[in-house]
Amino acid sequence: MKSKEFLIATLGLLVLTQPTPSFAQNINGKNLYTQRCAMCHGADIKGTGPLAKKSNPPTPDLTTAAFKKRLNDYPGVIVSSVILRPNGDLIPRTLKENGVKLAPHSWTVQDFRDLNKYMSDVISKSRR
Repeated sequence: MKSKEFLIATLGLLVLTQPTPSFAQNINGKNLYTQRCAMCHGADIKGTGPLAKKSNPPTPDLTTAAFKKRLNDYPGVIVSSVILRPNGDLIPRTLKENGVKLAPHSWTVQDFRDLNKYMSDVISKSRR
């Protein structure tokens, strides 16, 4: 294979294997959820994580019809409001009481969009 043909084939392969923007966003959303939310809400977003019953009140099931409606009616707002202004000190207190040290995160608008998209996708696939 000539070097020019090899270069073109390699570039074509790289383009085909690069994640699309929506896939990349979903990866960011999934990573954020897994690292920062799943310990309470669980992988299924149903409030089944290891710390779910250790908070007071217990971690809610986010696949309910009421939450789905709020997530659709106020995309990104529900998620960001909980993260940026948790219910009093419930989230930090629950983490602290259970010895969970979570590094601070500088949230961006794109992070909230990605997290909202990921959660919406998981919730829409959940069977209720």
